Amino acid sequence: METWLTYSPQDFLLFSERVYWRLFELHNAALWPAQVPAVLAGLAVPVLLVRRFGLSGPVLAAILALAWAVVGMTFLPRYGEINWLAADLIPVFLAQAALLAVLGIPTRSLEARPGRERRWVGLALCLYGLVGLPLTALVGGRGVAGVEIFALTPDPTAIVTLGALVAAGRGWRALALAIVPALWCAASWATLATLGVVQAWAFLPVALGLGIAAWAARTDGRAADHSGAD
Repeated sequence: METWLTYSPQDFLLFSERVYWRLFELHNAALWPAQVPAVLAGLAVPVLLVRRFGLSGPVLAAILALAWAVVGMTFLPRYGEINWLAADLIPVFLAQAALLAVLGIPTRSLEARPGRERRWVGLALCLYGLVGLPLTALVGGRGVAGVEIFALTPDPTAIVTLGALVAAGRGWRALALAIVPALWCAASWATLATLGVVQAWAFLPVALGLGIAAWAARTDGRAADHSGAD
């Protein structure tokens, strides 16, 4: 027992900070020029949340579903070379993609509604996942080659998905679709925190955004109850 107490969380990681960041450089190099359509697809998400049209909800769900499928089939196998747990998550990512397609495309449950306060919180989360998180690579001195990109790497994909669900999701479907992205963000934060890198703080805005969204949803619910009672 005393021997176990001498271990720190870092002792259980199978890779170093340098190996972890190098993973993204190799991934980007292997998938080039997939970054171009990935960036365009990512930029379409906030546009669909702001400018509504007949198929905006299904198109948004399709983009997110495809993003999760691509990340699951391309990034996780590569991540599994340094972290054996990653390969076991491939079915989880594909299941998330299937849920987004099944629950989001035919039901239009991701269609943004006008005048919704949470939409702006969700939009901010989307923009953070698309722009803010990738900038941490540049601020951290990793360069453009190591940038994390929506639909190609899991962190921005999870954050953008949460933002879209906050902005446009509704009911139990939104909660069901948010489970995997939220758990991934928590796991990624834990990994970065264990590595002892400052990028772990990049998930603080995500936690704050989700907290504000939860508070807004509760406030909206109370207002609806009061109006119903009147």
